[in-house]
Amino acid sequence: MKSKLIAPCGMNCSICVAYLREKNKCPGCNLQGKPSSDYFRKCSIKNCSVIKEKNWKFCSPKCDSYPCGRLKTLDKRYKTKYGMSMRENLENIKKKGIRKFIESEKKRWMKGNKIFCVHNKKYYEMGR
Repeated sequence: MKSKLIAPCGMNCSICVAYLREKNKCPGCNLQGKPSSDYFRKCSIKNCSVIKEKNWKFCSPKCDSYPCGRLKTLDKRYKTKYGMSMRENLENIKKKGIRKFIESEKKRWMKGNKIFCVHNKKYYEMGR
């Protein structure tokens, strides 16, 4: 699990089905690959002008709009459907730092050399 796999919204791309699947893999929000990809063009958080202007890695309470409507909606959906919170992730990153956050994510989502996918509730071999 790498810090570059934590998206600006607080999503851990390591546990995302789009990152874990075999076909049409997403490279993770910060690993980009093809900037013209739909993964990157459609994400209003990744393309947030404040994040870009301030050169922030993540959404921040320093932003006048934090949490914006998009982050609230995304967070609510993930809490309801998947039992995780982007806003809690962002708060933990701010409080503990990215390294400790990654360590806690490993404990939460990994079992040996397998990682749990939050979307389809399956374990995947860690091959990346």
